[in-house]
Amino acid sequence: MSELHYLSATDAIAAFKKRTLSPVELLDAVIERAKEVEPSINAFYDTHYDAAYEAARQSEARYAPNSTVSPGPLDGIPTAVKGEEPIANQSWTLGSLLLEHEVAQFTSPWIDRLQQAGAIVHARTTLPEFAMSYFCHSKIDGVTRNPWNLGFTPGGSSGGAAAALAAGSTTLASGSDVAGSIRVPASFCGLVGFKPPYGRVPMWAPFNLDTYCHVGPMTRTVADAILMQNVAAGPHPDDAISLRPTYVLPEQTEDVRGMHIAVSIDFGGSWPIDEEIRVNTLAVADALRSAGAIVELVDLVIPRADVIRASAIHFAPFMVWVNEQSKGKEELVNDYLLHAAKLILARAEGATAREGAELEVAISSRISQVLRHYDALLCPTLGSRGFVAGDLAPARVALCHPRACAAPSTGERAN
Repeated sequence: MSELHYLSATDAIAAFKKRTLSPVELLDAVIERAKEVEPSINAFYDTHYDAAYEAARQSEARYAPNSTVSPGPLDGIPTAVKGEEPIANQSWTLGSLLLEHEVAQFTSPWIDRLQQAGAIVHARTTLPEFAMSYFCHSKIDGVTRNPWNLGFTPGGSSGGAAAALAAGSTTLASGSDVAGSIRVPASFCGLVGFKPPYGRVPMWAPFNLDTYCHVGPMTRTVADAILMQNVAAGPHPDDAISLRPTYVLPEQTEDVRGMHIAVSIDFGGSWPIDEEIRVNTLAVADALRSAGAIVELVDLVIPRADVIRASAIHFAPFMVWVNEQSKGKEELVNDYLLHAAKLILARAEGATAREGAELEVAISSRISQVLRHYDALLCPTLGSRGFVAGDLAPARVALCHPRACAAPSTGERAN
């Protein structure tokens, strides 16, 4: 089977059941691919290959015709887990030298659920320090690069997960997302990234109380994202916020004929958008229209100043914690994080929790008014084509301005 490392999870599971492929063979292909590309992309900060091979052999036995134990829905699938997620007895640095020797004492609910379904965790993926940026580099792990063009970042904060998927060094990957940390790297790397609605996938406390902080699948196909999401979804005893009953995605998707889809490119003109992003978004709208959807440009205005203020208020408590942890240890902390803390706290100055909530309601209400009349809203994931890998200018990268980083004109692709 050619390019076995790029096989989808759904196709791999079908092959396992037919006995035309074994979990050990798939793991072999993925690990060999990682050995080829890791020197270039640096998507893994830790690997667990010995334990993964033992799990793959056990999975292989469950697919045997004489097995008395049925395989799980993800049995035998190599899965790379973002470094933000704790797994008991594994390194848990969160991309920071401040936590260089930290070892997790528990496993997050959703990673435990994936493992219980048979997923094999063979690697941990890189992230920016404390998952706080749209790029992926840190003092502890170095620079992670986009496999499609090594001059670019794969995005963040789930950058290592995206790079590994795009390069073929994993079959599935986990991501987490507050303000784009699944969606941005999925966009930059040409992947499927799904941020599930609040409460659909269990989280670990206290982050389960953050209505914007979600964990979800990162994959190369829509079918794999559906498979992974449906395994992960549902109530969990460690997360009182997780919803009952279990909401699952349909395995067979319908066509878009008759759907009403709204399109907004720049939310009223206050958001800079690269021209190539504008053209590509409109091309997607045309493709949906050709497929039978009713697609219309809408007058949706989301004031940039409101979003900047609301997000600063939201992140300010975390940035206070960053400053507390960094005090006297600033040399261990990435400049971009210290700059972001200073910037966000300045933007949130004088704010109250009520002001933040009122701003959030005002922003979401504008979108809700559009969705009263449309089934979906199409818009760019980010206004930029990408950021330079390893750009250390904090005043530029921390602002996440669409044109903050000049894109390299040429680049080498990971083979």
